Amino acid sequence: MRKLLTLISAVVAAALFSTAISLTACKRSDAPGLPRIAYITNGVASFWTIAKSGAEAAGQQLNVKVSVHMPAEGIADQKRIVEDLLIRGVDGIALSPIDSANQGSFINETASKTALITHDSDAPNTNRLAYIGMDNYQAGRMLGELIRESLPNGGKLAIFVGRLEQDNARKRRQGVIDEVLGRSFDSSRYDPPGELLSYQKFSIVVTLTDQFDRVKAKANCEDAVLRHPDLAGVVGLFGYNAPVCLEALKQNNKLGTIKVFSFDEADETLQGIKDGVIVGTIVQNPYEYGFQSVRLLKELVAGNLFAIPDSKFIDIPARRIDRSNVEQFWKELREKLAQP
Repeated sequence: MRKLLTLISAVVAAALFSTAISLTACKRSDAPGLPRIAYITNGVASFWTIAKSGAEAAGQQLNVKVSVHMPAEGIADQKRIVEDLLIRGVDGIALSPIDSANQGSFINETASKTALITHDSDAPNTNRLAYIGMDNYQAGRMLGELIRESLPNGGKLAIFVGRLEQDNARKRRQGVIDEVLGRSFDSSRYDPPGELLSYQKFSIVVTLTDQFDRVKAKANCEDAVLRHPDLAGVVGLFGYNAPVCLEALKQNNKLGTIKVFSFDEADETLQGIKDGVIVGTIVQNPYEYGFQSVRLLKELVAGNLFAIPDSKFIDIPARRIDRSNVEQFWKELREKLAQP
């Protein structure tokens, strides 16, 4: 029975994909030319600037017309961008869902009209054709390992993140919590953010969201420091969280007293690691997210379904960056971005 259901699912997905390609071809039959692919982020951040470089590099190398869109105003803005692209007959879309649980119908409707994949943040229960990114739960556990190594006596931790509606944010947070508290591996586990979580030497005293508002993100860190003056560490799950925590800690004379742990590769974060005020960060590879999204979509637009792995997951592994490798990593990053 399971094999039959798997086969049916594959047939349905293939049928939807074929229909989407046919519809797109009809829309742009009067405008032949290069395949048109859109890369859509879930917000505006330096992380996405790196991904944009990868997507545009793929466009140049693979002879594809690429447009990159960064919605600044949340779900409504992201939906408006997608709808406009569909009207114009885009051939394929790489989307980073903002709220996969509540965007399912929208994602499925989009997948019925064009080749659609997800990147960075997944929507696994939809008709998207594939997901390009890392295992966010495993990456969270990697950061948890760094926290345990850096705080051998344990302590109180505060977690900061843009929003928990995103699949990647939930899984990163849970991975950190499970590793720090010494739990078994279970990516389906979810601890609501309002609960105090403690085990042996560690306590997660608060998780605060900011909806990508850096001013609020900084205020969140300041509030946590005031409410919990004995904090041992602060954990930023999105790229801008650790940099704004540095600002908050400096203004409250806590810089160097409270350890900072990060995700992603903002310049401020990498400089903080070099300076010794950030312990380390878990980095993705946004350049490859952009590049591989365009590469895969070009294959799919050409009708090559075999480009999709059986798992429907193209894994671009996370890396741990600390003082031992930050300079080499930063050099490689600048070379990719062609920065001086």
